[in-house]
Amino acid sequence: MRIAGKIVVSALAFVVFTGTAYGYTTLSSLDDVTRSSVIDAGKEPAPGEQPADGSLDILLVGRDSRTDNRGNPLPADVLRELRAGPNGDDLTDTLIVLRIPNGTQTVKAFSIPRDSYVTLPGGDKGKINAAYGHGKALEASKLRAAGETDKNEVEQESLTAARRATRQAVEDLTGVTIDHFAEVNLLSFYDISNAVGGVEVCLNNATKDLNSGANFPAGPQKISGADALAFVRQRDGVKGTDFGRMRRQQVFLASLAHQVLSAGTLANPGKLDALIDAVKKSVVLDDSWNLLDFIGQLRGISGGGIQFTTIPVVNPDYRYSKTNPRATAVQVDPAQVKAFAAGLIGAAPAPPAGPVVDVANAGDSAGLASRVSDVLKDKGFAPGKTGNTTPRRTSLVRYGSALATQGAAVAKLLGGLATAESADVPPGHIEVVLGEVYAGPGTSTGGGGAAPGAGDQPITSAGQNCVD
Repeated sequence: MRIAGKIVVSALAFVVFTGTAYGYTTLSSLDDVTRSSVIDAGKEPAPGEQPADGSLDILLVGRDSRTDNRGNPLPADVLRELRAGPNGDDLTDTLIVLRIPNGTQTVKAFSIPRDSYVTLPGGDKGKINAAYGHGKALEASKLRAAGETDKNEVEQESLTAARRATRQAVEDLTGVTIDHFAEVNLLSFYDISNAVGGVEVCLNNATKDLNSGANFPAGPQKISGADALAFVRQRDGVKGTDFGRMRRQQVFLASLAHQVLSAGTLANPGKLDALIDAVKKSVVLDDSWNLLDFIGQLRGISGGGIQFTTIPVVNPDYRYSKTNPRATAVQVDPAQVKAFAAGLIGAAPAPPAGPVVDVANAGDSAGLASRVSDVLKDKGFAPGKTGNTTPRRTSLVRYGSALATQGAAVAKLLGGLATAESADVPPGHIEVVLGEVYAGPGTSTGGGGAAPGAGDQPITSAGQNCVD
């Protein structure tokens, strides 16, 4: 069973969010952390420079691996404590991007669902969490074909290729240029959560799950070690399953950030030493990351200055295979995701160039017209009026003869809706009526739209966030 607890990769970033003299001195001991050539030469910003895209962007990757950062198997007693089986794989269970805008002290972090269906490096379609294993296998095969027989050399070079493939898949989906990379596995999560003395979380309801080992009462509580892992790992019985689990991960990280930055963890030599030791044991960084320079860039960030959210989703139950109709993935729209990521640092997408589209909801799904209007806006159509209308079963797209081509395009974007020319539609406008059986982009379940829980408020490190 996959483990989602590796989300504390971002704890590495939180470790270096300190400007104390002790922090500078102690962080120099991270010089021997494991490094990997993940970022293309010349892509990373030079020390002291601001990234050209307006934001320093860090990809935080969690691997379902039962080894440390040097490839050594985790001890059996540690695996038992983690409630993890002996078998891991080369999937990335957690992908989080930290966006740190130039000239500000507000950090935006967003999660990418591990099952997001994307174009992988090389052109194949697949889930984004498979990019790691895909890249690793291709490189290993290439090296062996070239005559490489050293197993350790093949493993290390293949891991570098895997990390680069994951970075590339994230860049292709989000449009974000990744400046730095950090990867952790189970051991780092276990050690980091213990090093800080536990993390405060809050649950709306008591929960118990045998698969993850979760057994928590309702209300605020402090968790660490195996219990912390169970908190972020649980999906059975959690609202939204994988999406609910992602929200758990964000809550845990937000609380960890608040504790590390505001509650004196970094001013406590003992805790800081333990935190750094945990990082050195299991974290992998790109080889261009100058941590002390990074500290200087981030001095002044407060415990409440980090916000977590999730990329927009078209369909959380996407049936992508005609030959295996039971196979599901998370459908995402790269153009929509790129606009979302750009908007986090205030870079507004290009203004809509298409005609105005008015959307009316003839069904009973609350907020549907607004969500569909947003989908069309991301596709370049100007948003018009939204609201409810007389109930009807089927959907219809209406337009004047001058906008027949654009009207047909809208109908296709929304899942192949019926169309009709009408002289009653105002010039320059297209009208969309969403019927009771509408199941295209913008719906909250089934055929598309926002992911479960997408209407929830973003998680912030400013205070307590109670979740299901």
